[in-house]
Amino acid sequence: MKVIHLEELNGTENDVEHGNWRSRRFFLADEGVGFSFHQTILKAGTSTDMWYANHIEAVYVYKGKGTLTNRETGEEFELRPDTMYLLNDHDKHTVTVEEDIHCVCTFNPPVTGREVHDEHGVYPLLDAEGNRLDTPQG
Repeated sequence: MKVIHLEELNGTENDVEHGNWRSRRFFLADEGVGFSFHQTILKAGTSTDMWYANHIEAVYVYKGKGTLTNRETGEEFELRPDTMYLLNDHDKHTVTVEEDIHCVCTFNPPVTGREVHDEHGVYPLLDAEGNRLDTPQG
């Protein structure tokens, strides 16, 4: 059993801030549980293009307001408290944030915490030691 309080992650290597967002990672690939689990805050006034070509992501929004856009279909979805979305088709998407969005996310396969979005918004597929397993998308 493992119990982690969010504030325990502050200032650690599992507290990652990158421009439009801050992500605190409760557990990552090195835990060996088959998925990773994160609390993320997307900042108001930002718009972020993402594409998890190598991962499935589930997101539960519990605070904030914004829009999720499927870049392939143009469909737009309201993001507000108690909204869940699943990127089960490696969907190219954009999150536009009106009010800071607070959410929890899970990735399968799990991320290592060392990933950085590339120019397409893609996280590379890494093993628990950080070795690249995928071939670049484009």
